[in-house]
Amino acid sequence: MSKPVSSAMPSASPPATSQLTRSLRAAIVAAGLAGMALAQAQNAQTSTDSNVPAATARQQAAEIARGDPARWSRADVTAEARLRTLRKEMGAALQEAKGACRALPAAERNACNKEAQANYQKDMAGTRAQAAAGG
Repeated sequence: MSKPVSSAMPSASPPATSQLTRSLRAAIVAAGLAGMALAQAQNAQTSTDSNVPAATARQQAAEIARGDPARWSRADVTAEARLRTLRKEMGAALQEAKGACRALPAAERNACNKEAQANYQKDMAGTRAQAAAGG
């Protein structure tokens, strides 16, 4: 008769195993955090002042020279004033998004512009509905 064969692998001593497990877990967590930081850094590149077209940058510089816009320090009193401010900000957001699209490879640029325009149209439709509802 033969001896029973153990399928268990020889193991290291318990303290060495737990140290190895801790080291492995730490390495996995560090790699995950590094990957997340890299992804966030790449996403952050799409929202910079370099995305602003030259004409818009000149307009912004002129506005800054006049001081902070009133909308930053006091609320718009009327629904018409709020709507005007919303439209201005949505137009600026569209220009910035299109500037970001210009920085993309040509193959991706068209889809990016279409998405930016669709977002703008959706936002504008929301303001029209808000204006029709009376504010």
